[in-house]
Amino acid sequence: MNKLKAFSIVVFFFTSTLLLAQDSEIKTSSAQFIRDIYTEALTKGHAYEDLRFLCKEIGARITGSTEAQMAIEWGQKKMNAYGLETRLHEIQVPHWERGTKEVFYLKTSGGDHIKLRGLALGGSVGTKGTLRGRLIEFESLDSLKAASIEMVKGKIVFVNQAMDAKQIQTFKAYGGCYPLRGNSASVAAEKGAIGSVIRSLGLASDPHPHTGSMYYADGVDKIPAAAICTADANKIHAVFKNNPKQDIELVMEMDCRSFPDATSYNVLGEIKGSKYSDEIITVGGHLDSWDTGEGAHDDGAGIIHCLEAFRILKEMNYEPQHTLRLVFFMNEENGNKGGKTYAKWVKENEEKHFAAIESDRGGFAPRGFTCDGSEEQIEWLRTLAPVFKAYDLHVFEKGYGGVDIGPLKESYPGIPLFGFVPDSQRYFDMHHSPNDVFENVNKRELELGAAAIASFIYILDQKNP
Repeated sequence: MNKLKAFSIVVFFFTSTLLLAQDSEIKTSSAQFIRDIYTEALTKGHAYEDLRFLCKEIGARITGSTEAQMAIEWGQKKMNAYGLETRLHEIQVPHWERGTKEVFYLKTSGGDHIKLRGLALGGSVGTKGTLRGRLIEFESLDSLKAASIEMVKGKIVFVNQAMDAKQIQTFKAYGGCYPLRGNSASVAAEKGAIGSVIRSLGLASDPHPHTGSMYYADGVDKIPAAAICTADANKIHAVFKNNPKQDIELVMEMDCRSFPDATSYNVLGEIKGSKYSDEIITVGGHLDSWDTGEGAHDDGAGIIHCLEAFRILKEMNYEPQHTLRLVFFMNEENGNKGGKTYAKWVKENEEKHFAAIESDRGGFAPRGFTCDGSEEQIEWLRTLAPVFKAYDLHVFEKGYGGVDIGPLKESYPGIPLFGFVPDSQRYFDMHHSPNDVFENVNKRELELGAAAIASFIYILDQKNP
């Protein structure tokens, strides 16, 4: 009996040692694979040139535009060139055009004319010629809501609400001001205003106005809506402060307009899984951008992060366990028809979706990943911190997934959504503005982001259902 017991202990010890050795070998192998991913991205990467082409040869890509269609064709061609199986997923998208006329002037009762730099907000109606009106300033959207109809009626409203500079995470500052852009025109119109302008959503004081979506509430008059650059918003405030009893007029002219919805496409590319081929990991960003600038950070960088991640995995002959699907979503900026239609489509096709990853926070230095999921899924994400410590990633926590992949939650309530997190401190200097150009993306930071996403896909794919 003692001999049998001793033998059992030896067998247990040997088996445990073998399993630990195998586990150590697997971890060592994974660590080396991730190191090789980074080496490929940083020394043989295609990311920077692919982004240059998207920004410089195609340019801004608002939905419904010729440039958006060019980007779709480019995206499918690139996916094919990198060895992915591709297809186009048809969707209907809003079609709004800025036009060619955007003029903004302050006129004081003393006869001074002060030119302002501004942009129509996406979805706004035009002014139908020159619009003139007495300007009234409010410090916040809440103060406009509290104003009387008598105070606002017949005037042009200026809401000078700044993003909260005290916030460390700039996306929190943006989230606090987001309703300002979307809702100011409707609130002003309900009180009888004839026009609405806001302070651009940006932290810096600079000459670049920031556009973005606005919406008209049901039953309100559609009044022209625009954003003034932060430097000129400060200038307007100074005029009011120095001339409190003076009538100040705003002169504005915009010829933007909306057209019927247009046919467009999400671009899909796949690498079939070897073990769980019927379970899909969706990875992507949005191909559309606003019509000003080049959409370099928003979301050209995100598109390139994901495209380069797939190229690297193919180049390294990686055979995924799950099916990896790359999606270039269309229409995140002014309707999210790409994300919504995709989620509905995959549910109707009875596909199984294991997880989703999105990059849509710019091309700056990577910091980590957030998870919109269960406590168990978030806890799994936290276990990755030691893996990525050597690559300067430290954010592994509960948080937002992304606008494009967000609708998957309704189709698959238990699915974890992972959001790629770069440094955000300079992001809102570019966001939705003419400043969002290729030259403002750093090559090495872009490559590091692509490597981080490729590594994350690899680790996630190794996680069994």
